[in-house]
Amino acid sequence: MVLAPEHPLVKKLIAGKKEEKDVLSFVEKTANKSKSLRMSGDQRKEGMFIGVHAVNPVNNETIPVFIGDYVLMEYGTGAIMAVPTHDQRDFEFAATHQLPKRIVIDRPKESLKLESMTEAYEDAGVLVNSKQFDGISNDEAKEQIAKWMAHEGMGKVSTHWRLRDWLISRQRYWGAPIPMIYCDTCKVVPVPPEQLPVVLPKNVEITGQGGSPLNKVTDFVNVTCPKCSRPARRETDTMATFFDSSWYFLRFCSAHNKDEVFSKSDAKYWMPVDQYIGGIEHAILHLLYSRFFTKFFKDLGLIDFAEPFKNLLTQGMVLKEGEVMSKSRGNTVDPDEVISKYGADTLRLFILFAAPPEDQLEWNSDGLEGSWKFLNRVYQMVEKRYSKAPTSEGKDQVLERERHQAIKRISQNFEEGLKFNTAISHTMVLANAIDKYQPKADQPLAGKQESTTTLNQAIETLVLLLAPFTPHLCEELWQMMGKMDATISAIPWPIFDPAALEQSEVTFAIQINGKVRGQFVAPVDATQDDLRKLCLAEPNVAKYLEGVEIKKFIVVPRKLVSIVV
Repeated sequence: MVLAPEHPLVKKLIAGKKEEKDVLSFVEKTANKSKSLRMSGDQRKEGMFIGVHAVNPVNNETIPVFIGDYVLMEYGTGAIMAVPTHDQRDFEFAATHQLPKRIVIDRPKESLKLESMTEAYEDAGVLVNSKQFDGISNDEAKEQIAKWMAHEGMGKVSTHWRLRDWLISRQRYWGAPIPMIYCDTCKVVPVPPEQLPVVLPKNVEITGQGGSPLNKVTDFVNVTCPKCSRPARRETDTMATFFDSSWYFLRFCSAHNKDEVFSKSDAKYWMPVDQYIGGIEHAILHLLYSRFFTKFFKDLGLIDFAEPFKNLLTQGMVLKEGEVMSKSRGNTVDPDEVISKYGADTLRLFILFAAPPEDQLEWNSDGLEGSWKFLNRVYQMVEKRYSKAPTSEGKDQVLERERHQAIKRISQNFEEGLKFNTAISHTMVLANAIDKYQPKADQPLAGKQESTTTLNQAIETLVLLLAPFTPHLCEELWQMMGKMDATISAIPWPIFDPAALEQSEVTFAIQINGKVRGQFVAPVDATQDDLRKLCLAEPNVAKYLEGVEIKKFIVVPRKLVSIVV
């Protein structure tokens, strides 16, 4: 059994026990962790035995009682009966503390083996080791067990609501005014529709003392009651900003509409939102109440959909030395300092490259330096190798293949789940290919710059592919390349040519008695005899084979030639 560290029973149970000091220390440590971090699936599940045992009323077994940081008071009663084999968090916790596990839900076809389980089995199945409930599907068993426990007096079925009353008022100047009037005779009276919206006054002195500064603006506060025309007072609290952010996306559809909250036709055209990206800290106040507002507006007949967002991507938190960055911990990084030293694009590139957007990101100054160096490489590539007047129309198939491969892979990374870090790594692969590229002897040079069309196209593509990540730098590079007709953000996304991905040549490594001694390039359709001739024609190979007998000539297709002498 695992209790939330803040459970009121904990201090009572440990009073006077030898574990008391350590348990209290752990409780204090957990109190400093954010709930989102405690709920995260990536975090190690920490906890400890509190020196107490409980009796399982179903089978009268004695079980140890722990506290664990992954159990929250908001979940159920803040106390759980752990099922390590069928809940991943319980599985990890049990593994950390060497606690026994028992399979109680088995796979329908192939039975689970406890000794081979590396993670919890959380799919559907049938009950085992459950006495009279053996053989029942786990979904059906939930209801039957609940009824049996209620009948036996062990518990009862209840609905637990996690949605709580929402505090929306603040004693601040900024925020949407609450359109209510207080009258001694009529009590609370709504502001009449013809007097809406209530507009905040501008002659306000903000001192930070004595409640809302609006209380001191008599012209705003003192009004006439809409019902009885007697003197009354206006509400001076304003609404929390979450109130506005719960429906702002609908207002965006017709932001300049002065006659209604939003246009029904505009909302029908633009909504619902295709992709929502936000931090886990918004999961309750913003996402939950956005759904509430959307359903409320649907009930009013203003919209015809019940959910505001089609897809949700919850971005990970930024950590420093394993802890979530926060002002209270004093472990924040000032973005202004980073931007003044490296530029905003370096910061963007590092954050997007360091981890997938849904994962936690560990701040790393070395990674920031690496992103800066990479962008400098790209800048110098444009400055020194791009030719505004290419004189050769020749195509280098190897570099062309790398270019189209990058377009294909990065496009897929965007379309298949916003895999920004992988996409950026593919831009680096293309940059490496450009660095290695040298024009062939029959391709002339203009000054110190290669003049081939192939190289120019590869550099242009690299800048276009980087533009979503580093827009400011890429706009500058686009102009440096003489592209003055349109901003880079107006240039269509490049499209790959499947034919260009087909290899006409392939590079083979050459091994002699297991050691690499050289390499050669051969047509992709070269025969075994062709490969032997090309391999033996390599000067290094000829040197190593002088005066020895070749016993075997082994070809690993498209990769390697191995010679045994």
